[in-house]
Amino acid sequence: MDANGRVKLSPRVLEDFARSGSDVVLHCLPEGAVAVYPEKVFEAMRHAESNAAERAGKSMVYRREQRRFGAWSCSQRISAQGRVTIPPEYREFAGLAAAGSVVVAGVEIGVEIWDAARWQEEQRKLMEHAREKGEQEMNDDLQGHISDREEDRK
Repeated sequence: MDANGRVKLSPRVLEDFARSGSDVVLHCLPEGAVAVYPEKVFEAMRHAESNAAERAGKSMVYRREQRRFGAWSCSQRISAQGRVTIPPEYREFAGLAAAGSVVVAGVEIGVEIWDAARWQEEQRKLMEHAREKGEQEMNDDLQGHISDREEDRK
């Protein structure tokens, strides 16, 4: 990221985004990164719930979620140089330092821009979660086999 908060996107990302046009939405994620989604993808995310108005009328948690979703999102166009500009308040939110090192991670529906140290911590959490999930799956499988053997003995 340069001193003005501009991040150059890779040719592959630009090619993927070009299929949807050059309009994107930047969105601050609770995990501490800034997501960049093609505008069409973001709109699909926003309108995924068919009963949004009903839920908003009944749930303070839902209204807060919608408020965060709207307040921490902004539209922009990818520049002719293939860059997006991260607004100062988004940089502060995500801990992105001007002229600092960032990680641009592809996430299938867009990209996420992370501070390098936060990205390492996120990777650690992801690997720990995958390991714990795998251990739980193995334990459940073993318990299933033990139960099957007990049933066979009866």
